[in-house]
Amino acid sequence: MSHFWLIDLPWWGYILVALAFTHVTIAAVTIYLHRCQAHRALELHPVVSHFFRFWLWMTTGMVTKEWAAIHRKHHAKCETEDDPHSPQVLGIVKVLREGAELYRAESKNEETLNKYGSGTPDDWMERHVYTKHSALGIGLMFVINVALFGPLGMTIWAVQMAWIPITAAGVINGLGHYWGYRNFAAADASTNIFPWGILIGGEELHNNHHSYASSAKLSSKWYEFDIGWMYIRAMEIISLAKVKKVAPKVSFDWAKTRCDLDTLQAVITHRFDVMGKYGAMLKKAYKQEIDKVRHAYKAHSHGHESPTLERIRQWLHLDASELQDKEKLALDSVLRSTVNLHKIYELKQELVAIWERSTSTQEQLLKNLEDWCHRAEASGVEALQEFSRRLRCYRMA
Repeated sequence: MSHFWLIDLPWWGYILVALAFTHVTIAAVTIYLHRCQAHRALELHPVVSHFFRFWLWMTTGMVTKEWAAIHRKHHAKCETEDDPHSPQVLGIVKVLREGAELYRAESKNEETLNKYGSGTPDDWMERHVYTKHSALGIGLMFVINVALFGPLGMTIWAVQMAWIPITAAGVINGLGHYWGYRNFAAADASTNIFPWGILIGGEELHNNHHSYASSAKLSSKWYEFDIGWMYIRAMEIISLAKVKKVAPKVSFDWAKTRCDLDTLQAVITHRFDVMGKYGAMLKKAYKQEIDKVRHAYKAHSHGHESPTLERIRQWLHLDASELQDKEKLALDSVLRSTVNLHKIYELKQELVAIWERSTSTQEQLLKNLEDWCHRAEASGVEALQEFSRRLRCYRMA
């Protein structure tokens, strides 16, 4: 029986086509929109750049300037009321369900586009085709799919249209600031959703990205995999891409016994790694101390409900300025109940303050760092002593 479409496939063939099409879209978003345009972490050959623009026009209708501006604003205003899509502010359910709507609403904000959208393509094709007729590409993709695959092409097209709103607007913007693990103590709630960045092009490693936003490589640990970085390296080998910046590599000199200027520079450069290790190393100590004081807190809280272990941990990891008055009082009550926990928290705040003293000289900062290590090692807290010895060994790669 004759038909009007060009390609017949077995049922699994159509699934593979849908996965291939959506994967190209994910690659275009993470490599072109995110790493190249929004963060300038790499340069792409004009042919590659324009292919990604054309493909995104057909599969998403997204405009480069709008996407880059919204994402840059997200970094500048992360976890505040001005963040276009923070689950910490708006709630995880809203971001998961209405991520695409939040994006469209922000894309109409001219102030956002003017302030954060500079440096994106502004050629004839962008002005007269991709931006002016953003919906036309989606219609063209529909026609192509139906011409190639017939009625099942409409299903493939529907999957393509839903892919970015679900994975990018929902999963990355939602779960990437709500659930997962953290390698680095970034100043926001970003998390790594999963260590193997394949399904959404490496964007699963969202905490790594927020810690080093201008890095073209999103993986950090040996067990993490960033497929977007694999594509970038492949393009770089054949001169289709040029990497401008990657995250600095953490390095150690285990023979060091005192802090020097190299230690200071390394600690400041890798401050998110330092604080991530601080939290991980002292996690066990936190738990042991908190278990001791929860009943003591209840006895001195005048009948108020004792905070959960997770709640106390959250307070300990936050800066004091980020806590509400009631939380400060509750945390103060907990800290008064244990000398060791008070030392851990106090020294954490003082360590952060070292690299926040922008007006201090290098010599002053170095003295502060060395003094901090002396006090940590004299604290009597084994985890602090171990952390301090490790801190002294940081060096610039």
